[in-house]
Amino acid sequence: MRESEPLFVISVASRLLQLHPQTLRKYEREGFVAPSRTQGNLRLYSRDDIDRLRQVKTLVEDRGVNLAGVQMALHLTRRVRELQDELRAARRDDYNRIADAMDELLLEMGATPESHEQPTPVALEVRMKRNHQRR
Repeated sequence: MRESEPLFVISVASRLLQLHPQTLRKYEREGFVAPSRTQGNLRLYSRDDIDRLRQVKTLVEDRGVNLAGVQMALHLTRRVRELQDELRAARRDDYNRIADAMDELLLEMGATPESHEQPTPVALEVRMKRNHQRR
């Protein structure tokens, strides 16, 4: 089951979150969630929607953040995740370039396959990080 699969009608989502259905509608108007709709136009909330609404509820009720602040906090959280993904990709690319350059240097130096299989500690660390980054 996907986290984005629409599952919960508004009454169930309301009970899960302990929020009034009108509050859920307001949060939808504010753009915090966009629940799917049935053919009969009923809202269907996914687990992702519920998690996001739980974040909104925590910010509003526990932290005293207004809705404009919630919007900003959610935007910043999303942006941080995007930047983390970009950083991971850049690191992976860097490790691959370094490992490829080291392989080329070893070949240029006339390294035999046997010596190539016994890398220096630095080469071993770069290769391990490259392999770890590929996952």
